[in-house]
Amino acid sequence: MRKFSEKKLLVATHNLGKLAEIRAMLAPYGIEVVSNADFGLPEPEETETTFVGNARIKAHAAVKATGLPALADDSGIEVDALGGAPGVYTADWAETPNGRDFVLAMTKTWDACEKISAPLPRTARFRSTLVLAWPDGHDEVFEGKVEGQLVWPMRGLHGHGYDPMFQPEGYDITFGEMDPEEKNRISHRADAFRKFVTCFED
Repeated sequence: MRKFSEKKLLVATHNLGKLAEIRAMLAPYGIEVVSNADFGLPEPEETETTFVGNARIKAHAAVKATGLPALADDSGIEVDALGGAPGVYTADWAETPNGRDFVLAMTKTWDACEKISAPLPRTARFRSTLVLAWPDGHDEVFEGKVEGQLVWPMRGLHGHGYDPMFQPEGYDITFGEMDPEEKNRISHRADAFRKFVTCFED
């Protein structure tokens, strides 16, 4: 695995919640974190059908546009009763003409489970795939997940995306009710991140 020795890293996202999580996780390493918004970069079209494929698109597009090494994350929730949906299309389920509405997406997901009378508990997992890309075209891939179940109605005001309806295994509260520091310790992104930060270690 290639080691990361640069002092600046572009996090290829427009998602402020995701950016805040990654910035907090990188803070101990003294890396300056910048984002797509700092360069006015558009969102590239995500045309792949896997998390790693879409993360690669985002990372390499950001590298090409800025010349900086870039970290991209593609993540989503997989619901077993729905055959793994929404999966890579998690953000698409939230799309509206006025931007993303995750309350709508969560409602749609629960309604889809209700329509097929999916048994309880409705097991699910969050997946996160990080791709770290360099200007020479090299990249490294780090994958993480956290198992849990869907709950309804939604609970909690913390986090983002599907957090208010996801109760991680071993807990009786949702990500939306959890202290952000605790969530960042056990999340799918934290799992992938633990693998990613080995790039910084001798």
